[in-house]
Amino acid sequence: WMAKSVVAAGLAKRALVQLSYAIGVAKPLSLFVETYGTEKEGLSAAAITDIVKMEFDARPGALARDLQLREPKYNVTAAYCHFGREPFTKDGMKFFSWEDPVDLSKYASMSAAEVEKAIADNKEAVLKKWVD
Repeated sequence: WMAKSVVAAGLAKRALVQLSYAIGVAKPLSLFVETYGTEKEGLSAAAITDIVKMEFDARPGALARDLQLREPKYNVTAAYCHFGREPFTKDGMKFFSWEDPVDLSKYASMSAAEVEKAIADNKEAVLKKWVD
């Protein structure tokens, strides 16, 4: 979902996002974004990592909220693979919401320095979601 959003916004042609957690700690301990050298000119992998930090909240409760994981829909999502399916809404429940990328296109025109300034301006909000 995070990597798909990075690619869909044109920030990189290829992306991998890895998170690590510790038992009993809500905030992820580490975030690793690999773009395999395909990041958009003017951006760095570190800048794309900062964009992910600004736009996503990877605390378990926030992921459950953002991906609507607490809705009772597991029979549908467990069959025929979890990924690569078209998201849809039925009876007010959203299925496969992780297939909808987050719009990160506002960062496509930014340079690494502009992203660095944006992360500095939003440092307090970022630190609420991520261990720094």
